[in-house]
Amino acid sequence: MSHPTVAEKLGALKVTPITPHEQRCLALVSRGAYEIALQRTADILDEGYEIFMRSSRSSMGVAGDSIVAMFNAHGDLVNASAGTYLHAIIPPIVIKYILKKYRDNPGIDDGDIFYTNDALYGGIHNPDQVAIMPVFFRGELVAWTAALSHTTETGACEPGGMPLSATSRFEEGMNLPPMKIGRNFRINNDIIELFAAFGIRAEANVTVDLKARCTTADRVRLRLVEMCEREGADFVTGLFRRMLIEAESGARKRLSTWPDGVYRCVTFSDAAGLTRGLIRNCAMTVTKHGDRLTIDFTGTSPENLSSYNAHPQAVVGHLANYIYEYVFHDLPVSSATFAPLDFIFPEASCLSPTPRAATSNSVMICTGAMSAIANCISRARFPSEEWQQTTASMGNGGNAPVIAGTSQWNMSFADMIAYTINTEGQGARCTCDGMDAYGFPWCAFGRAPDVESMENEFPMIVPFSQHWPDSGGHGRFRGGCGTVQFWGAHHVPLVFFMSIADNSSIQTPQPLFGGYAPPTVPGLCIEDTKITTLLATLGDKTLDFHALVRGEFGVLTTEPFGRATRPIEGDKTIAVLMSTGGAGYGDPLDRDPLSVQKDLLAGLCSPWSAREIYKVAWDAGLARVDLAATDAMRAEARRARLARGRPYAEFEAEWLTRRPPADILGLYGAWPDGQPLAPAFRP
Repeated sequence: MSHPTVAEKLGALKVTPITPHEQRCLALVSRGAYEIALQRTADILDEGYEIFMRSSRSSMGVAGDSIVAMFNAHGDLVNASAGTYLHAIIPPIVIKYILKKYRDNPGIDDGDIFYTNDALYGGIHNPDQVAIMPVFFRGELVAWTAALSHTTETGACEPGGMPLSATSRFEEGMNLPPMKIGRNFRINNDIIELFAAFGIRAEANVTVDLKARCTTADRVRLRLVEMCEREGADFVTGLFRRMLIEAESGARKRLSTWPDGVYRCVTFSDAAGLTRGLIRNCAMTVTKHGDRLTIDFTGTSPENLSSYNAHPQAVVGHLANYIYEYVFHDLPVSSATFAPLDFIFPEASCLSPTPRAATSNSVMICTGAMSAIANCISRARFPSEEWQQTTASMGNGGNAPVIAGTSQWNMSFADMIAYTINTEGQGARCTCDGMDAYGFPWCAFGRAPDVESMENEFPMIVPFSQHWPDSGGHGRFRGGCGTVQFWGAHHVPLVFFMSIADNSSIQTPQPLFGGYAPPTVPGLCIEDTKITTLLATLGDKTLDFHALVRGEFGVLTTEPFGRATRPIEGDKTIAVLMSTGGAGYGDPLDRDPLSVQKDLLAGLCSPWSAREIYKVAWDAGLARVDLAATDAMRAEARRARLARGRPYAEFEAEWLTRRPPADILGLYGAWPDGQPLAPAFRP
């Protein structure tokens, strides 16, 4: 295989040096013309993004877990309309590979369609698939376009494209290197048949999403050709280079305002696939100097024999989720904004595995990187003029349920339930609480589907969806609450179900400045309870989350949220799906008691949390906070803290003698530095 090396993939994220021709073209782009044309590129991309969502078939595509992008002739990303910023990292690597390897054979011609989903060649994981088209004007290659989204089926050993049981890439289904799948603006019929074969569990989803990507990339291509016809190809070339220059300048200017320093965060999780155990999923050291950041992952646990591994560009993509949304939010989604960032990845870690590693659940191991970058960057920004934009980490749970089988419409399906992942809580902000049911940290602009749409599409019934009380990390400002959804199979004898997560015992995101992390997320089911009978005999009972966990409607079973594929029999088992909340910010004892009162009245905070964490005296009879009693409780809590305190050197000396039990360190690596103990062997 001639897949690019780690150095080549990371190098492809850097902007190609300006050519003499581009330098001349810059003179054609005045400041006023630049502002108008920049907006025009955004309008073109927004049109493509809307077409993409309306053309897609899978839940993730319909929800907007996608990106539509344009690139200069060298393959540098100049702008994008993104549901998920994660995908901004992939196409530049792939396009530059195509330019290097395929220019002569099979050639690059007007009307070509290229396609890939293989992480070895620059992807995130194989459900994320991209269609790429060159843009020619009067015989000259002037640009590229791309459309990328997540399709939840790849023909892997388990339905849903993200198999928990996979131990190598050979069990993950379709892995396509960059390949030409169409000529003269037509997809080859043999390629459509290939996709149908790989997507046999959900043939319609896979083939329709393939066509949606190609349709979208072609629409953006057409609009760029029209721009060349109006303004001239040299103007478009100069525009794209100026967009790159402005984006890099803006990024460097922003970074230069932060104080130089070294910022560290280490995060953990409790599983790799179906294997339970402690894993250091990210050890991050961010060094800020001048207008540059160096992000070092040395100390991360070694690669493992599960699908919870990620190639380095996938890790960078997960950093982009936070950086584009919170740091470079007012700059173009562009390769140039990442020009001041450098990365260090140790070999054979779970964030830089060997080529045979399974990576279909790279998005799960990368929850650590997503959480750590929020923590490090927020602490770097806090002493600057941008202090009001510091935020605690999202929950970044990505608790993804997958269902498969034959629908009530007698169609085969395998898809991800988009509601849970699109209703996570936002991390607390330094001046206010995080948003409840904010969305999907991987896809800031994604949409949670309506229950009616879910019930129409899939053989399921959803009696309720609600906020999950106490799911936001506590603090002076709390993280936004996640959600709870209760469902069962309906209209069919059974549905196959699995779910993906890694935070049932240990929560990955860390809070800021004395806040609390969000709670862990268990896997809950109500066994031997017929939904139809339950609903028919409900009477005066309230069907909500509290009633379910109290056992009012059947026997509650608890297990890790990440579960292997299993049948859910129609009208017999109820599954409870939960999305995590965001991390908290600041000391809970500093929270305004009236904010706690508001949460109590809204059912977002429990009386226990009010009393034990916030030290708020709640008068349930009067439904209000007793402010005088609260002041007394908080004064006593602060005195108790001082009494428990001890010098740091004393604490550290005792802490360094502690060690987790040996039976949970199988994934961790050497204690305490996480170094590999032996190579990962895959047949």
